[in-house]
Amino acid sequence: MRKLLLAGVLAATIFPSVAQAQSAGELRGDRRDIRQEQRDLNRDYRDGASRREIRDDRRDVRDARREYRDDWRDYRRAHPDRFRGPAYAGPRGYAYRPVAVGYRFAPAYYNRRYWVDPYAYRLRPVGRYDRWVRYGSDVVRIDIRNGRTLEVHGGFFF
Repeated sequence: MRKLLLAGVLAATIFPSVAQAQSAGELRGDRRDIRQEQRDLNRDYRDGASRREIRDDRRDVRDARREYRDDWRDYRRAHPDRFRGPAYAGPRGYAYRPVAVGYRFAPAYYNRRYWVDPYAYRLRPVGRYDRWVRYGSDVVRIDIRNGRTLEVHGGFFF
């Protein structure tokens, strides 16, 4: 009986870590699939393929993106603690308003203390002049030269 209990406890501790590794690998594979499908579509445009082939390749790109989105949601659901952080304390005079691409933030909102590590949350890597910034429960990619919003993920943090 004791061996059975120990085997159960051991299995319960091993399988979550295996599922996590599989999920991260799935997300990488899905991103690779999206890039490949997009390359196929671009090749069809360049080579003058038929409308039917182009339509099929567009559908493949759409399906690959949907698969990535579904796997991302599964990853988020499986790791909710990673997306819970301390309460957001904005700059002086902060009042949350939903923002869209193109919105311009004041420099106080994209200060270094609000930066988010893209690798920790599996976000798109940043370029030289853009950063992921926490804004309330959202995460926003901002061009730090002028404060313009480049990408928004609403309700990212719990």
